[in-house]
Amino acid sequence: MNAPRPETVERLEPGIRRVLAPNPSPMTHWGTNSYIIGEGEVAVIDPGPAEPAHLRAILGALAPGERITHILVTHSHLDHSSLAGPLAQATGAPVLAFGDSRAGRSEVMERLARAGLSGGGEGVDAGFAPDERLVDGQEISGKGWRITALWTPGHFGNHLCFALGDALFTGDHVMGWASSLVSPPDGDLTAFMASTRRLATRQDRIYYPGHGAPVTRPAERLRWLLEHRRSREAALLEALVRGPATVAELTARVYTDIPAPMRPMAERNAFAHLVDLVHHSRVRAEPELSFSARFSLA
Repeated sequence: MNAPRPETVERLEPGIRRVLAPNPSPMTHWGTNSYIIGEGEVAVIDPGPAEPAHLRAILGALAPGERITHILVTHSHLDHSSLAGPLAQATGAPVLAFGDSRAGRSEVMERLARAGLSGGGEGVDAGFAPDERLVDGQEISGKGWRITALWTPGHFGNHLCFALGDALFTGDHVMGWASSLVSPPDGDLTAFMASTRRLATRQDRIYYPGHGAPVTRPAERLRWLLEHRRSREAALLEALVRGPATVAELTARVYTDIPAPMRPMAERNAFAHLVDLVHHSRVRAEPELSFSARFSLA
């Protein structure tokens, strides 16, 4: 599928419009998808990066007399959340999300963060603070639409998906063009797998992701994501048969087909798997669980 033109409004189906932000990159594909939900009194899902041109494009996508009543944020990476404040100032609409950028972290991830592990450069919106905090299963409604918030930690501790009927807005949890990055301490593979299995129990017709084209076969995509992670896990365990190793050494053994600029992201993904394997007592970390530890089979 060809990329849509940035800053133009595209009607995907009745009640759903998309405005593509002008921020393409290896991490964002063709850019961030901002969605407008409803007619008349509308919600915006993921306002996107703090680009003045994108703010003008979202406001320009509204029909005469329309107004934004809710701003919903899937998670607080800068490419999804940083325009929320300017859009709220321009419209008076409240910003709704699961919480700030530390919300939803597991105890293990909190421990790693306290020990000094920082994010891997994915662009955390450290100052993000919603006007209203959403809880799992909470409904948000407007004129002619009703959205349910689903807490889906994994890519980020405060990650939400938003269900509108049988359409699910999946943020960065499920995308069609790539697997989601899981980078501790903000990303948590144990939580990611649980959230993915949870989505597999639903019967959604279509996914609208934060980047890339709609996912028209959600169940098939979820199966691929789970199998992809299991295959990476198996490869790491096989690599550890050769003896204890650091994250960098294991990444070199397992991620043999990636370009050099993506190696730091691969190391983050490998570490996420190792944290999960330690959690399930299949791998040991010495002297303690950290990015600099040496890992061995339990």
